Amino acid sequence: MLFRVRSWIKYFMQLSQMMDSKPVMFPALFLVWLTFVNGSPASLEVGKLTKATNVSWSSYNFKTILSWGPKPVNYTYTVEFSRAGKDKQRNPHCIRSTETECDLTNELDVKGVYSAEVLSESLHGTSDYVEPPFTRSKKFCPYNDTLIGRPEFNFKGNKKIVLIIHDPITALHKDGRSLNIRDVFKKNLKYKIAYNKAGSTGKKMLIVDESKAEFNDLNKDQSYCFSVAAYIPSRKGDNRVGEWSLPKCSPQVQNTVFED
Repeated sequence: MLFRVRSWIKYFMQLSQMMDSKPVMFPALFLVWLTFVNGSPASLEVGKLTKATNVSWSSYNFKTILSWGPKPVNYTYTVEFSRAGKDKQRNPHCIRSTETECDLTNELDVKGVYSAEVLSESLHGTSDYVEPPFTRSKKFCPYNDTLIGRPEFNFKGNKKIVLIIHDPITALHKDGRSLNIRDVFKKNLKYKIAYNKAGSTGKKMLIVDESKAEFNDLNKDQSYCFSVAAYIPSRKGDNRVGEWSLPKCSPQVQNTVFED
């Protein structure tokens, strides 16, 4: 590239001398050439491009964002992502962008394993034979890595405590409706329930397969406090358990007159 620029400079110098023009002729011709070739003299400032840092995935209930830094100055970012063994793809909203995040929620298959690259590019494009600097992310799989948000639940029943758990809604859609985590994980979804007597610090743990739990052996005249979290046993490590719900305590079950 440098050799070609020097050759053009030499050519314009000779042309300027042949035309017996003023010294300003050469700079003017040179700028015209730069504009013709690359759109702007600024496009040669490849050395000022900064590689993206801290490229990371964040995903909550399958709402998946790729983020990085720093904020670009006089250059842009382009995101390329690919599934293992597949060709690279681009999201049209994340091409030559000055943003530092890219929403890939609707681009990823739930069980696919992906990696992404964030390319730093000049505002006026880069040469076909000069690879822009880039930073690659770690691998990411929505099914295994998205954080499951805290579920809501309520109590039902008079004689015994029954928990009705509401499966968290995801950012995924199918046939015009939002999917919940039961739609995605199906039988692989379980719930962990931590509970204790109100005012006590000792907790017990229960794992249930459904979005409902019945407690038949609790003291009727005692209030109990519960917390619930989604549990995916097929996952690894801390990813198995989602966010814990805020604790909620049951009302005390009052005996009827006949029972007294």
